[in-house]
Amino acid sequence: MTERTTEQAPPRDPRNEDPAAGSATLDTVTDSDPDGRSRGSSSRRRGERVFRGLTSGSGLLVVAAIAAIGIFLLVQAVPSLLANNANFLTSPLFDTRDPANLNFGIRDLLAVTLLSSLFALVIAMPVALGIALFLTQYAPKRIARTFAYVIDLLAAVPSIIYGLWGIAVLAPALLPIATWLQGNLGWFPLFAPGNLPVLTGTIFTGGVVLAVMILPIITAVTREVFSQTPRFHIEAAQALGATRWEVIRMAVLPYGRSGYIAGSMLGLGRALGETIAVLIVIRAATSPSSFSLFDGGYTFASLIASAASEFSQPLPTGAYIAAGLVLFVLTFVVNAIARVVAGGKVNG
Repeated sequence: MTERTTEQAPPRDPRNEDPAAGSATLDTVTDSDPDGRSRGSSSRRRGERVFRGLTSGSGLLVVAAIAAIGIFLLVQAVPSLLANNANFLTSPLFDTRDPANLNFGIRDLLAVTLLSSLFALVIAMPVALGIALFLTQYAPKRIARTFAYVIDLLAAVPSIIYGLWGIAVLAPALLPIATWLQGNLGWFPLFAPGNLPVLTGTIFTGGVVLAVMILPIITAVTREVFSQTPRFHIEAAQALGATRWEVIRMAVLPYGRSGYIAGSMLGLGRALGETIAVLIVIRAATSPSSFSLFDGGYTFASLIASAASEFSQPLPTGAYIAAGLVLFVLTFVVNAIARVVAGGKVNG
C-alpha cells in the first residue's frame, strides 16, 4: 500500500514580502475616488462656514436688538428729560398732565420696585433652595418627577390670576401678620407705618405674590444644576464617611452655587418687570413713599401700564419712556451683579 504524502506550502513571512506591493494595493484603494473625496471635504467645509455664519449672525442679532432698544428709549426720553421741571432722580412726583409743565421723578418708582422685588427674592430663594435639594437629594425619583411637574406648573399660571388671587385671597390672609409686624417691629424702618390707611394692597402683599411667581424659575434652574453635580464628588465625600447633609454641604452646594445665584437673578428680573399682578395687588398712594413694606404706589412697569392708554402726546409719553429706560438699565445692573457674585461662570 503506497503512502501518499501531501506537501504543505511554507507559511508566508511578511518580512520577506515586497513592501511596494502592499503600498500599491493601499494606493489603489485610497485613490480609487479622489474626486469624490475632495467633493465631500469641500461640502463639509461649506456647511461648516454656513453654520458658523448663522450662529454668529444670531448672536449679533441679539446684541443689535438690545442696542436698538436702548437707543430708541434714550432718543425718546431725552426731550422729556430736558423739559422736566423736577429732579428726575430724587423727585417723588410723577405729573405729566400738562405737557408744558412736566414734573416727574423716579424716586418712589425705584423704591417700590426694589422693595417689592427684593422682598420677593428674600422669600423665594430659601424656599427654592429647599425644594431643589429635596427633589435632587432626598425624594425618590417618582415623587421627585411629580413634585417638579407641579412646581413647573406655577410658571404657566397667567399674571392676572396671581393678581386676583393676591388681592382677594392672600391680602386678607396676610392682614394679621402685617398687623403683628407693624405693632411689634414698627420701630424698624421696613415695618414702619406706610403711606396707606390700610394694611392690604401694600408692598408687603405684592412681594409675597411676586415670591410665588418667581419660585418656579429659581427652583427649576437650581434643581437642574444640583442634578448635574459630578458623581465622583458625591462618592468621594461618602467615602470619607460624610452624612447626607455633609455631602450636600461639601459637594452639591459648592458646585451648584453659581447656578443657584443665576436662577435667583432670573427670578429677580421677572419680579422687576412684572406688571399686571403688581398693578392689581399694590394700591396707588397719594403721599410719597416712606421706604416701608407697608407703603403703596407704583413700580416702573405698573405705572407705564396704567398710563399706556394716554400716550398721545410726545413729551408726556417720553416721561414714561424715561422711566422705562431706568428699568432697562436696572436689569443690566442686576445681571452684572449676578456675574460678579457667581464668580464669572455658571456651573451646570
